[in-house]
Amino acid sequence: MRALYLAPALLLPLLAGCTANDPTFGGAVRSNYAMQVIDPDPHYEGTLVEGGNGQTSAAAVERYRTDKVKKPQSIRTTSGTGGGGSGGGN
Repeated sequence: MRALYLAPALLLPLLAGCTANDPTFGGAVRSNYAMQVIDPDPHYEGTLVEGGNGQTSAAAVERYRTDKVKKPQSIRTTSGTGGGGSGGGN
């Protein structure tokens, strides 16, 4: 009679090992995927591209083809370099 109660008590921890450790396992992956896929079938036809202008782009391509590319403007910085570290050995 005692063995009848002892067997289920010993098998119960084995059954607990079959359950998932975390019920939200994979939730972060599903959340990241959902944030990246807002509209799986976007319709871009007829919408303007931000910052784009066809005439400006066509003129740039034509300048490139005729080897008359505009030189980039020089960049000036206001930051200086400083230092006080030494790179010498002992």
